Amino acid sequence: MTGPNGGSGAKFRRLAVLIAVNFVDMIGFMIVLPLLPFYALELRASPETVGQLIASFSIAQLLAAPLWGRVSDRYGRRPAVLIGLSASAAAYVVFGFADSVWLLFASRIVQGAGGGTTAVAQAYVADTVEPRDRARALGWLSAATSAGVMVGPVLGSFAAHFGQAAPGLVAATLCLINVGFAWRWLPESRKQEEGAPRPRRPLWYPAVSVLRDPGDPVSRLIWIYAVGMLAFSSMTSVLSLYLGAEFGLDETTIGYVFLYVGVLSFVMRSVLLGPIVDRIGESSAMRIGTVILVLGLLLYPLPRSIWTLAIVIPLVPIGTALLFPATTSLMSRFSDPRELGTTMGVAQTFAGLSRVAAPLIATIAFQRLGHGWPFYLAGACVALVGIMAFQVRPSPNVPAAAAAGKEAGVP
Repeated sequence: MTGPNGGSGAKFRRLAVLIAVNFVDMIGFMIVLPLLPFYALELRASPETVGQLIASFSIAQLLAAPLWGRVSDRYGRRPAVLIGLSASAAAYVVFGFADSVWLLFASRIVQGAGGGTTAVAQAYVADTVEPRDRARALGWLSAATSAGVMVGPVLGSFAAHFGQAAPGLVAATLCLINVGFAWRWLPESRKQEEGAPRPRRPLWYPAVSVLRDPGDPVSRLIWIYAVGMLAFSSMTSVLSLYLGAEFGLDETTIGYVFLYVGVLSFVMRSVLLGPIVDRIGESSAMRIGTVILVLGLLLYPLPRSIWTLAIVIPLVPIGTALLFPATTSLMSRFSDPRELGTTMGVAQTFAGLSRVAAPLIATIAFQRLGHGWPFYLAGACVALVGIMAFQVRPSPNVPAAAAAGKEAGVP
């Protein structure tokens, strides 16, 4: 994305607005998430119910993501983003005034459905950014998410001093500001279809195709993305338990570890990812990210001191920072531009399934097999699917359809 003027400058401004919207949206999300267990317990919910509340967001998100992708392909990215942000604002208001567990569930489900627009944001990037710069731009988008993860909990804890409703109202206000900001500064990015319209397939057809034909270039990339998310979510699900059991960290000290990881992830995605992809290409970045992530997961249980662990910890954020944006960018190359939102939505559906399954698998392994086993199992899963990463060889500057043809052996 070169130059501040002309078309490139306009595209950069659109991307900057989208990044700002994504950042503020994640702040709102993270204002609420750390407080949810405390609110639920005050309403006499059991720990199992707290787990169901957390999972309900991911379930709603994975069900809504293909629908949002289809809506954005048909009616535009901008309306989908605006509706999703408005739904989140309504959910935060319900959260702030919830006086029963079922209202907390309603808040989480509506928020998760609105959060299905993550795929729309990724499709917006693919619409507005040249293929060679997409991994860099997607890295910036995810860096904004990392920054929101760092800021949101602090703001939520501060707002809680002003009453139980305050955090939810602060999050809702941020969302409404976001809606106004997007309405004013975020133009439509979807290009008008040329030629005969493509027949509309059933909503879940693309997801079924991923299961039916895992060797297809797009399906292969979705599997890589989903299994990588399964491994990363497994690690984060048990990280607090592991650090508490092995190193004696508690609620007063665990935050420093997450801050360390968050800073590493932010720097990697916002500063280093672009130059790395420019030098080695998206396919190589994806492969190297897979290898580094596997190493990080397998080495995690080995250090016997927190300071030695601090040397191992960076491998995971470095690996994911290379793996996820590069994989998403490659998906945009292989996808039919007319169904780009749908493709990204299906990827988020599979990632959502991973986020639902990961805590269950990881906690069972932690309790029944041993404290290090969630990391070993996660590393093994990424290693297996990593074989697929080494089979993805698109030409770096070839349009999606042509790249897909070459991958299939078509001249």
